[in-house]
Amino acid sequence: MPTEVPDDYRQKTLKESEHIFDALISAKGLKKRKVLIVGGAGYIGVPLTFYLLKRGYDVRCLDLLLYGNGHSIHGFLGEPGYEFMGGDMADANTVQTALNGVTDVLILAGLVGDPITRLYPEQSAAINDRALIQLLRNLDGKNLNRVVFISTCSNYGEIPENRLADENYELKPLSLYANSKVALESELLKMKNNVDFCGTVLRFATAFGLSGRMRFDLTVSEFTREMFFKKEIEVYDADTWRPYCHVRDFARAITTVLEAPQDSVYFDVFNAGGDINNFTKGMLVERIGTFLPDAEIKYVSGGFDRRNYKVDFSKIKNSLYFTPNYSVEEGVRELITALRDGFFADYEDRLNRLSQ
Repeated sequence: MPTEVPDDYRQKTLKESEHIFDALISAKGLKKRKVLIVGGAGYIGVPLTFYLLKRGYDVRCLDLLLYGNGHSIHGFLGEPGYEFMGGDMADANTVQTALNGVTDVLILAGLVGDPITRLYPEQSAAINDRALIQLLRNLDGKNLNRVVFISTCSNYGEIPENRLADENYELKPLSLYANSKVALESELLKMKNNVDFCGTVLRFATAFGLSGRMRFDLTVSEFTREMFFKKEIEVYDADTWRPYCHVRDFARAITTVLEAPQDSVYFDVFNAGGDINNFTKGMLVERIGTFLPDAEIKYVSGGFDRRNYKVDFSKIKNSLYFTPNYSVEEGVRELITALRDGFFADYEDRLNRLSQ
């Protein structure tokens, strides 16, 4: 159920919008807010772009298209308010050009996930550490409003049974990927009161849902696809917890931060997701199995991935009045429909299945 937004919060949000227009949008010679999405051609960037354009924002996407994923943004090309800029965020001149005339910056870029960063540690350090830190340091003095850094709930690592990780819970990253996210969070948060923009960290749950840049290496989509084609799947450590969130809800969460009163998000951290989508792997397989009952499941213990975290999402709900619209079941249902209609039939022939 959507969270009811109090009238006083609505009024603060309206005043914030009026202030941004007077102090920033008009000063830059713009008619509306223009958002730079760094990594905007990825799995989350594509539905985020769609949502922002629909909501009346202009969008500039900076993306290297490292995985040849230009197809994911074909539908935006030529769309009023959309601009694609191919380039590397590690290049200072490229970043400077990308920042011209934008009001806000959303940082989604990077090598995403433990498997690919473990496979390419040097590239991971260059992209997820050095390039992103330099990007953050280049944002001050550009007359920006909001800078939103997308982090991960994987930062919590392995927590004791029956404990909920809120934003103050100790971070115990177990991978290169999560270590980099923790370092970037720290880099951004220490800028508080020292830069001319408002920074916010969103720790994302594990994504699911359909996107123009589809990924099948993430748990919900991977399990659903394998079970749909009646392939035996191995479920490691079925009692370990993960939170999940639909990509369209992530788009809403980011936009909620963009539009919130500044004092509600100023250099703060929010877990992004909802309590409704906290599942163990075993629970997740059972839910998918209600749609695909004939799948063959093999449960295995002692996997190398020790992550186990059940996450508390009360802060984003109570402070920003955000709750997810989509359940895991709805995400599974829409993916099964797409698979039955023949979408992603050529998936086995595609490379870079671990890409963003």
